[in-house]
Amino acid sequence: MKKAFVTKEQVEEIVKSYPTPFHIYDEKGIRENARALKDAFSWNKGFREYFAVKATPNPFILKVLQSEGCGFDCSSYTELLLAEQVGANRMFAQLPQEGGTDAAQQRATGGNGHDIMFSSNATPDEDFKKAFELGAIINLDDFTHIDVLDKLTGIPETICCRYNPGGEFKTDGSPNVMDTPRDAKYGMTHEQIIEAYKILKSKGAKKFGMHAFLASNTLTNDYYPTLARIMFKAAVDIKEKAGVELSFINLSGGVGIPYRPDQPANDIKVIGEGVRKAYEEILVPAGMGEVAIFTELGRFMLAPFGMLIAKAIREKHIYKEYIGLDACAANLMRPAIYGAYHHITVLGKENAPCNHKYDVTGGLCENCDKFAVDRELPKIELGDYIAIHDTGAHGFSMGYNYNGKLRSAELLLREDGSVKLIRRAETPEDYFATFDFAEGKFEL
Repeated sequence: MKKAFVTKEQVEEIVKSYPTPFHIYDEKGIRENARALKDAFSWNKGFREYFAVKATPNPFILKVLQSEGCGFDCSSYTELLLAEQVGANRMFAQLPQEGGTDAAQQRATGGNGHDIMFSSNATPDEDFKKAFELGAIINLDDFTHIDVLDKLTGIPETICCRYNPGGEFKTDGSPNVMDTPRDAKYGMTHEQIIEAYKILKSKGAKKFGMHAFLASNTLTNDYYPTLARIMFKAAVDIKEKAGVELSFINLSGGVGIPYRPDQPANDIKVIGEGVRKAYEEILVPAGMGEVAIFTELGRFMLAPFGMLIAKAIREKHIYKEYIGLDACAANLMRPAIYGAYHHITVLGKENAPCNHKYDVTGGLCENCDKFAVDRELPKIELGDYIAIHDTGAHGFSMGYNYNGKLRSAELLLREDGSVKLIRRAETPEDYFATFDFAEGKFEL
């Protein structure tokens, strides 16, 4: 069974200062996971994780990851601003020139001098300009974006292209993991990407990277190695046909987590070893043994280390048994829009028998506003605190204000056991802030 990283007693103390609902994150778990990832790819001297900001766009979380050597994957102008605010690429400006000896600074930025990867699609002009201004590695999603970027900023010396191999993607080790890249809107075809590198080289680019994302939330140690083989073979072909030797290959995200307690967890050490074998079998014989490997994980990095804490405030007994929480889909959308499973712990009743069946709901005027349907749980009393697991990624970040619901606070459980407020709860004043109620202006 999944175990909550806070106890009933801790929550009872926390709510004296910060009432439910709130998202809370486990700093110790985040740091240990970041170090495990780095260790799994330590065989590659250029390895770096670029955390997917979209998953958990909170500057305090970004600072924790930054202190563990992570960069940031941004996909919008605002995410670029957020990365800038936590100091991304400031270290880049301070790095020694080529041939310098400050190894500590080089390690702090993964040795590549770029703290930000910018991966976007249907990208507005201002986003490209901001990414260029920050010295981000711009990941071009489409062949036509070459001319767009060239006219806006010129082609930077370091550039990346997003690859879409087409067809269907399937792993050998897990027959349930399958996707259809040919139906995805992302990336360039094989022929396009070869031509893209030729053009980018002619326009002055000197360092080249490739990126691809083919499946989401995979629960198999074979996903990254399978993806790596596809990308490594493409890299060799690019070298032969475009005369471009890639400096880095970004495996992007897609490594999942077990939302259900009976699902097996991925083993990042085994995953890293699988990528290493593919690297040595394909890239090394082709004379490409210096290619850096990047990852761009969000869910894997943060999801297990966040929980939504809510209080049972209402009960209902009709055709089914319902427990109503003070949280709703505005705080966690995934169950409502995907039917996604999130494990639930009734704090203080971890060892009680799960002999009551409930729909656990929020208070939105939508019938899909349910955190769980027909879930077997211990008997829930009004006032019980409910921990909804694995909300550390794509939890708070997907929140919204339907029904005038306000976004909750975010808290960080520090390694020393203290709790820090890292985002205050919204107020009605925040909700109304984008209206102009100045005298005489709110009139039809």
